Amino acid sequence: EPPPHPDVSINPAPKLTNDRNYSLRAGLLTDCKDRYRNVALRLIDAVQFIAGKRSTQEEFFHTFTGLYSTRRQVVVSGDKLPKEIPDLGERIQSRFEWGLVADIQAPDIETRLAILNRKAEAENIVLPEDVALYLATMVKNNIRELEGCLIRIGAHASLTRKEINLDLAKTILAPLPGNGGREVSPDHI
Repeated sequence: EPPPHPDVSINPAPKLTNDRNYSLRAGLLTDCKDRYRNVALRLIDAVQFIAGKRSTQEEFFHTFTGLYSTRRQVVVSGDKLPKEIPDLGERIQSRFEWGLVADIQAPDIETRLAILNRKAEAENIVLPEDVALYLATMVKNNIRELEGCLIRIGAHASLTRKEINLDLAKTILAPLPGNGGREVSPDHI
């Protein structure tokens, strides 16, 4: 059984590439390998970034294999399933198949409504049902954006001492890109 490692390390894949390249140039590749391998949990985000980068893939392969063989956790995320990432080495794809591969989709409308209502409650925002439905219908793929719209409406209502309603929500959110508001040109600015 491997000794416990208290640290969890989370890095986007571009950082892995940059760290490796810098360490190689500086003669510190062993230190870099140790930093990436001596953790209890390694999380690499945006793994699609290493596609086509053979030396980074080779290093990632050895890091992954080393962590896996010492029974440490490896979590990898990307915007595509491993088989769908072009120029991702077959050895790395097969390593990803060793674990759970989950395709996580955008939340359905009921989930978006639940997120909005929970956020409204946490922020003490009185959110009418029709406004929540409008927001959940308008913003479908990005929960941060959904919550940001709610906060924007709540802040505006609080500052202007207005009650939140559908007309207010549409007015506040209309200038946002993709919400039917007019585009602002450089000439207009």
